[in-house]
Amino acid sequence: MLRDIDNWFLNKEEPNRSCLQALRTWVLRFDEHITEAWKYRMPFFCYKGKMFCYLWLDKKSKLPYMGIVEGGRIDHPLLVKEKRVRMKVLYFDPLKDLPESDMRSILNSSSEFY
Repeated sequence: MLRDIDNWFLNKEEPNRSCLQALRTWVLRFDEHITEAWKYRMPFFCYKGKMFCYLWLDKKSKLPYMGIVEGGRIDHPLLVKEKRVRMKVLYFDPLKDLPESDMRSILNSSSEFY
C-alpha cells in the first residue's frame, strides 16, 4: 500500500508529475538533514526537523512550485511573495530543465535560518 505522499505525486498529470518527482528527488538529495513529511495534506520537507519547504501546484496556472517557508527573509529575483506573509514561492515550467543553480542558492540561503 502506498503512502499518502506517494499517491499525491502519482495522481498528478504529466508533465507536472515528472517535474514534481524530479523536485522531490532533488530536494531530498540537497542536504542530509532534509527529510520528507506529509503535512497539511501536502508534501513537506523538513530541515533538521523544522518545516523548510513544500511542493504544490498553482490553482490558476497549474504550474508546479516550491514554497519556501523562510522565503520572506530571502531576496532572490525568482522568488514570488504574492499575498503570502511569511513564505515565497519558486515557480517551475515543467517543460524546461530545473534551475538548479537558483534552487541551490535559495535553499542555501533558507537553511541559514535553521
